[in-house]
Amino acid sequence: MSEEVPSNPTPETLDEVMLAMDVVDTLRHREQLVGAELDSETRKADLIKRLHEIYSAQGIEVPDHILEDGVKALEERRFLYEPPKESFAVRLARIYVSRERWWRQVTGAVVALFAGFGFYQFGVAGPKRAEAARLEQALSVTLPTELVAMRDKVQELAVSERVDGIAEGYYQDGVSAIERRKAREAETQLTALSTLYDDLSAAYDVRIRYRGGADSGFTRVPDDAPSARNYYLIVEAVTPAGDVLAVPVSSEEVDARARVKRWAQRVDQATFNRVIADKRDDQIIQNDIIGSKTRGVLSPEYRVPTPGGAILEW
Repeated sequence: MSEEVPSNPTPETLDEVMLAMDVVDTLRHREQLVGAELDSETRKADLIKRLHEIYSAQGIEVPDHILEDGVKALEERRFLYEPPKESFAVRLARIYVSRERWWRQVTGAVVALFAGFGFYQFGVAGPKRAEAARLEQALSVTLPTELVAMRDKVQELAVSERVDGIAEGYYQDGVSAIERRKAREAETQLTALSTLYDDLSAAYDVRIRYRGGADSGFTRVPDDAPSARNYYLIVEAVTPAGDVLAVPVSSEEVDARARVKRWAQRVDQATFNRVIADKRDDQIIQNDIIGSKTRGVLSPEYRVPTPGGAILEW
């Protein structure tokens, strides 16, 4: 005896599914109708009848089984979207879906962060590291080496112990600054040693000015001795090559020292009168050199009496 196998039900077509969905949508938009009709089988039948009327009014013929399927789908909440429960995965999904909104802001922030980091590295941190390295090199190698070398050069050139002592003082002050990690102070002492060496190296004659009709001297009554008179010759430091140097000169009037190319040197009355007489006959001073400075010394040696000192303004 053979067993009869039931045939498979005919699957719903896409059109039927779409109609069922439309039925559900119609029911949802007729909430009063749904609430009143979904309480009993009789009411369901009445509901299907009314749905027939609704669709017929629109010129659409919907089979009963489609209407019944739509009503059943509404009861089963088959086509109703229910949002997923809150979870970490849901949050991540929402962040991903909204990426168009926040991605540009995040990208801009990241770019700004990297740009700021690059600016800091190349504009701030890099130069700071380079300056720290330069400072360390200067304090540990450059300045100590140069201070020793310059002190030795000065002391080798100097012909007096007084100058040797001056050079040693600059050197010791520079070493003290290095120990205290004061590079600028050490550089100042190195500059002082270098200037001292230049002054020792210079050789020049102290010459009276007279060329081009320039004044060569003057007299002045001192404030503290109204009955006295001081005599000055205007002089320059001229090298064997004819260059005029700026040399350090101390003023007897204001207790100041400056590097100048011209100053007034005080002389005795006899020397002053001789120079004036020498210039008066032809406006040329035959014996215009009153002193000389040689290498290894700081001050010129004068050939004429120079009581007092010099002044820088007149």
